[in-house]
Amino acid sequence: MATELLIVLVLLAAAIAMFALNRPRMDVVAILALVALPLTGIITLDEALAGFSDPNVILIAALFVLGEALVRTGVAQRTGDLLVRRAGASEMRLIVLLMAAVAGIGAFMSSTGVVAIFIPIVLRIAAKIGAAPGRLMMPLSAAALVSGMMTLVATAPNLVLDSLLRREGYQGFGFFDFTPFGLPILLLGIGYMLIARRWLATDSPASVNRRPRLADWIASYGLAGREFRLQLSARSGLVGKRLDQLDLRGTAGINILGIERSTAYGRRLIQPRADTVLQAEDALFLDVFGEGTDIEAFCTSHGLRRLPISGRYFTDHAQEIGMAELIVPPDSPLVGRSIAQSRFRSVHGLAVVGLRRDNRPIRDVDARTVLRGGDVLLSVGPWSRIRQVHQGRDLVVLALPEEIDELLEAPFRAVPAVAILALVVMMMITGMVPNVLAALIGCLLMGLFGCVDMASAYRSIHWQSLVLIIGMLPFSLALQKTGGIELAAEALRAMVGDSTPRAALALIFVTTTALGLFISNTATAVLVGPVALALASDLGVSPHPFAMTVALAASAAFLTPVSSPVNTLVVGPGGYGFWDFTRIGLPLVAIVLIVAIGLVPVIFPFHPG
Repeated sequence: MATELLIVLVLLAAAIAMFALNRPRMDVVAILALVALPLTGIITLDEALAGFSDPNVILIAALFVLGEALVRTGVAQRTGDLLVRRAGASEMRLIVLLMAAVAGIGAFMSSTGVVAIFIPIVLRIAAKIGAAPGRLMMPLSAAALVSGMMTLVATAPNLVLDSLLRREGYQGFGFFDFTPFGLPILLLGIGYMLIARRWLATDSPASVNRRPRLADWIASYGLAGREFRLQLSARSGLVGKRLDQLDLRGTAGINILGIERSTAYGRRLIQPRADTVLQAEDALFLDVFGEGTDIEAFCTSHGLRRLPISGRYFTDHAQEIGMAELIVPPDSPLVGRSIAQSRFRSVHGLAVVGLRRDNRPIRDVDARTVLRGGDVLLSVGPWSRIRQVHQGRDLVVLALPEEIDELLEAPFRAVPAVAILALVVMMMITGMVPNVLAALIGCLLMGLFGCVDMASAYRSIHWQSLVLIIGMLPFSLALQKTGGIELAAEALRAMVGDSTPRAALALIFVTTTALGLFISNTATAVLVGPVALALASDLGVSPHPFAMTVALAASAAFLTPVSSPVNTLVVGPGGYGFWDFTRIGLPLVAIVLIVAIGLVPVIFPFHPG
């Protein structure tokens, strides 16, 4: 047995060393372990592959899909936009709202996914209020890690510990059993970050080749003030007419950029086509480029009423209305023809609202403007048509705005996505069906309502994390069979001595956090969890406070940029160095430790009645 234990420890040490060096990739290391352990004869092949049948592995995969649905439908992005409106120019208010929103969303989806969503949002907010991104990115990553302490499904370590308890014959954790610890940690973390932000970066990292934003083009082409939103009344003379019958561009100097119309999913912006028939209550999004156009007279004569506009030149509808700078090649068939003669709108589905020639904006652009080789056209229209320009040869895409990276793939499915997520959470809370079945039902409903498709569902699953869990689970079994778990528990028991069980919790917390400096928090939970349960058994106390402590410590990965993918993502945008995480993260770890040691035994007593 001693020889077998030594073999397992050598393999484990090799795996940890490769994790620390990040060579090869973590999932490759897990597969190596999966192959090596059965070859030693310590565990059987069936035992090594048992992780593939673990319900929590399926549950984690399903949660990735549910999170993807929230991304595609814009639930997360709309939360970020709400932050901009609520926070205003106050950095302090922004940090509070940002951390609360990230922790709230992260309680139901991957924390890594949440950070990936919020990085462009935070960069946009920082630019708007004139703050350095470094003062916001660290609070973002901290809140994402704290979100793992909110619910059972918030992070993989929670599910690993829940599965371990159930395998050992104990009752697992409830959906909100983590919330009493996550909430105070979040509140204390927000308070700490409001103080610590003064020690964060005050300078923005250099911007390299920043792409233009829609606001840049609106300013440079002088588009502000040309936008109008008009609604057709039932008595309007335009009702029932096709757009090609009106020729508003040629007769009134008006481009119709979009038509807002009621559909089964609420009001939607549809693409104007030559054969589009106008209906009562349609709202027309107009670009009025004609200098002599009297919009009030136009409304009166055609039975239209003006509607308010909340975004400058329709930037509040950037999900539907896009812009691009297109260059006319010298050999293009468009050269020498006017915009009207080239049937630009009919062929490309885009409206030309601005033109640059010889690097100078041309103000009086209309349907009669003759195009030349090298002309740069600012075109407006649906993003789908802008993307199609790449496939043709008449035009070359010169520049796309940053907003194209923020496009939603199912922007009108947000309400079904939220309703389905609420249903999944309700089923998990009530125990109506097992958690994994609730998540799978949610995935099917997301697909049924168009919130996610098969391609995006498969892409959303972080296969590296799943393989890592599956590959590390055999280590836990091998250590148990060779006596390694008992040996580690006895060592920790000796260190605790005659101290209280709370001291044992503190030791388990520190051990988990220290190991998490070198390997992922998921692998840490897989390895430390059985040791924690064995230590609880030696002390004659309930295993639940020990399992909860391991889960909280696994999420407290604040100390280095490699402790968690969440930290790694914000290094570049925040302009951080390695030690920035250590000096800011150490007090956060202390906060989690204090809350864990103070609250865990209260909510999960050592000797339940």
